Amino acid sequence: MNYTLIGHDLKHAAEEMLFQLLPTALLSRQEDDGQNDFCCSTLREEQDAVIITTETRLAGVTRTSTRTGDIAGQDEMARKRTFSELVKLGIYDTVAPTLETLPAWGALTGVRPAKLVRSLLERGMTRGEVADRFRTRYFVSPERTALAVRCAAYAQQAVDSLSEDEVSLYLGIPFCPSRCSYCSFVSSSIERSADMIAPYLDALCKEVTATGALLKELGRKVTSVYIGGGTPTTLSADQLARLMETTANVMDFSVLREYTVEAGRPDTITPQKLQAIRAGGADRVSINPQTMNDAVLARIGRKHSAEDVVRAYEQARALGFPVINMDTIVGLAGDTPESFGRTIERLLELEPENITVHTLAIKRGADLSDRAANAAQHDCVAKMLDFVQEQLPKHGYGPYYLYRQKFSAGGFENVGWCKPETESFYNIAMMEEIQTILSCGAGGVSKRVEPESGKITRFNAPKYPKEYMSAGVRIDTGKRHLLGEKEENYAENL
Repeated sequence: MNYTLIGHDLKHAAEEMLFQLLPTALLSRQEDDGQNDFCCSTLREEQDAVIITTETRLAGVTRTSTRTGDIAGQDEMARKRTFSELVKLGIYDTVAPTLETLPAWGALTGVRPAKLVRSLLERGMTRGEVADRFRTRYFVSPERTALAVRCAAYAQQAVDSLSEDEVSLYLGIPFCPSRCSYCSFVSSSIERSADMIAPYLDALCKEVTATGALLKELGRKVTSVYIGGGTPTTLSADQLARLMETTANVMDFSVLREYTVEAGRPDTITPQKLQAIRAGGADRVSINPQTMNDAVLARIGRKHSAEDVVRAYEQARALGFPVINMDTIVGLAGDTPESFGRTIERLLELEPENITVHTLAIKRGADLSDRAANAAQHDCVAKMLDFVQEQLPKHGYGPYYLYRQKFSAGGFENVGWCKPETESFYNIAMMEEIQTILSCGAGGVSKRVEPESGKITRFNAPKYPKEYMSAGVRIDTGKRHLLGEKEENYAENL
């Protein structure tokens, strides 16, 4: 599909909406050639108003839309938000009538729907008014509207409990026993990179020590810790113990609420590693099957069986972890609504405190065959998610955090479900961007959150382990800048 923009250059807004509605279309920004499907978005300003006119031709049929917005008194950032929203709504107006099934999230493309709910509440809307806006302005389904509002309530509860001197901490282990076929994270297979683990751990412990010293200088305490990856349990029991002991020795844990280790893949989990994790202070662990279908596990490159998942789960339960999370993925190759339903039923039999349901996303960079396969599976994915929303509440689980992925075909969501009082504070803080989070490790993204203004400042560590291991001084300096330490203190810490 060709598209053109007149009077504005909001390329991302246009492509986000077009890709969400037409996931198999290959988008090209160029003039109408009279042959291909075509969309034209035009913006003009008149005094204190903006007018967006959209004209879209699909399968030889042309539809038009005109949307207006009041921009009186808006600053540059607010104006851009208004323009982007109207561009998306205009495209939705002209494309949605051609679709057999409307997207559950309507014209809403944002990654954090619950954050939008909280923003509207802060502007003085009631929850009912927010829900009405989601349904009537953005065309979000009643089910997804309720999901966003519920998750926003958990986020607001977390916001209200925070102190200004608290941060959360993420430690990244970018290694896995093998690479899953769907994975988009930066991680290295230990089949090729095993000799890199020991020096990487040395560098990570140094960064953790430097970060702990910085936090103590600034009087910051740690609310939550999350060790993720990759697969942290690619480390040995002794290596896990060393990392966790180093962290405990240099951080102020006086207000620590939770400590999570993402054990992840059952083929890396042993009783000795679980014991080291528990002894190191973690009270939450993730054991992630993704699916309980052995054929699907083999197809995606997992080197374990469903029974291995049960074994690892029972070992963690026997060691007394108060909260166990289990991840699943909707839309894996070879999975069906029936087999996915059996996965959910098996997890419900195990009764973990948390179940996280991710939706596999085919990104806009995927080739045409992958896009077509994803579109064909759209209805199956919708049925799987409907089953989740029907069954989990019946067994005492409620949704507590939510996010979507930019430029993902179908525009579905990822949701964390929990039993009462077992929600993960770290997941809420990270997804809703309500608290400063410092990351240690390759590819770590540290975010400074300023609650009053909502401003978010980021610092990215080098993405790959080899580059990370030689970047200690730059990382320390970057974090000091991020947290706003006074300039005269920099030289003392280099």
